[in-house]
Amino acid sequence: MRFVLRSLLGLVHLAAAVALLAMAGLWLRDAMEARQAAPGPAEGARERVFAANVLRLEPQTIAPFLTAYGTIRSRRTLELRAAAEGTIVDIHPNFLEGGAVAAGDVLLRLDPRDAEAARDLAEADLASARLERGEAERALVLARDDLAAAEVQADLRNQALTRLEDLATRGLGTAADREAAALAASSAAQGVLTRRQALAEAEARLDRAASSVARAEITLAEAERRVADTVLSGEFAGVLSGVGAVRGGLVSRNEKLGDLIDPSALEVSFRISSAEFSRLLDEDGALRALPVQATSGQAEARGRLDRAAASVAVGESGRLVFAALERAEGLRPGDFVALTITEPALQAVAMIPAAALGPDGSVLLVGAEDRLETGRVTVLRRQGDAVIVAPGNLAGREIVAGRSPLLGPGIRIRPVREGAPEEASLIPLAPERRAALVALVEANERMPAAAKARVLAELGQDLVPAATVQRIEARNGG
Repeated sequence: MRFVLRSLLGLVHLAAAVALLAMAGLWLRDAMEARQAAPGPAEGARERVFAANVLRLEPQTIAPFLTAYGTIRSRRTLELRAAAEGTIVDIHPNFLEGGAVAAGDVLLRLDPRDAEAARDLAEADLASARLERGEAERALVLARDDLAAAEVQADLRNQALTRLEDLATRGLGTAADREAAALAASSAAQGVLTRRQALAEAEARLDRAASSVARAEITLAEAERRVADTVLSGEFAGVLSGVGAVRGGLVSRNEKLGDLIDPSALEVSFRISSAEFSRLLDEDGALRALPVQATSGQAEARGRLDRAAASVAVGESGRLVFAALERAEGLRPGDFVALTITEPALQAVAMIPAAALGPDGSVLLVGAEDRLETGRVTVLRRQGDAVIVAPGNLAGREIVAGRSPLLGPGIRIRPVREGAPEEASLIPLAPERRAALVALVEANERMPAAAKARVLAELGQDLVPAATVQRIEARNGG
């Protein structure tokens, strides 16, 4: 009986000891969790150090670029219009939308019969006018000869009259002879006057014949032009656009039949602000022939600035500029393109990220003991996400590449330079964030024990790999 009682008492003592040990283990675990979650003993405030990417302001020569948008157009465009009316009797096989033709190709012919008949009549009229002119020329020659003969005869009559008058002074001859000679001289003078009138009429006839020939030649030239107007030819090699003619169709005078575009003579028109336009001018105020690159999808073309519009239209602003393109394969008139214009190079400047620049144009400099200072640079150009600045006396200094609300003058940073070793990816952690990360790792039951121990060891260091922190927060939705 005593043995049984002693055995029961021993079991009770053993159970009490096990219960006390279990309770002590629970207390110890709670204490450790509370200690890990607590902010820790007050060791005095420790300065927070932030990691920041830095870069050096190295003066260099940079050619900025200007971005604009414009429309492709052709410098050589010809409207195809019918110079005469009629029926289309022949048409070029490539007289189609997008058809290519060579210089001098006959694009279409109109029925030329009426025009050719008018030309033949004009040729006949010209031949008649020339015959009339020939007859007038011959008649003029005869009139001149007749006048010359009449003048000779009149001279002879005058000489006979003079001789008779001389004889009368010496008492010779009769009055009847003298009167007959005077009448004959008067008649001869009248004959000369008549021949002069005939000569004037012959000259007038020749003038009228010459005028008739000139009018006939003009009529013939007009008739030949009308015959030529029945043929429509291409003045230069190009591509047809907007064509609308078929064989047998009836066209009217000045009717538009399409456009002939030279695809090898393209240009782009684009509009920029007045300030941007001023940067494209030289010292004399003339537009520089700066290189231009036009892009539309996969098609690219290069060229140079050519000219600017002479005036600004009502309701518009800025300047309209034109650039001539070279070898613009794949581009057609009407394409909308993006332009990149390379401006003159700038000396002793630096390019920094736009995030490094404050709203007031200031930058954060890395000073002594890696503490931040405020500096100011002159902004020259903005190039997308970058800015071209004139560093001035800040040349060679390091600045923060990306500002944040946590950074300011007097803040100490841990500079992260481009090409720095791997420890640059280590970051400091605040106690609250460190405790939260440790709790997340310990609560992860799927993580192997070895991996959990390694991660907890990394979290216990002063500087923790940034990749580890990002991985833990990403897996837990942080």
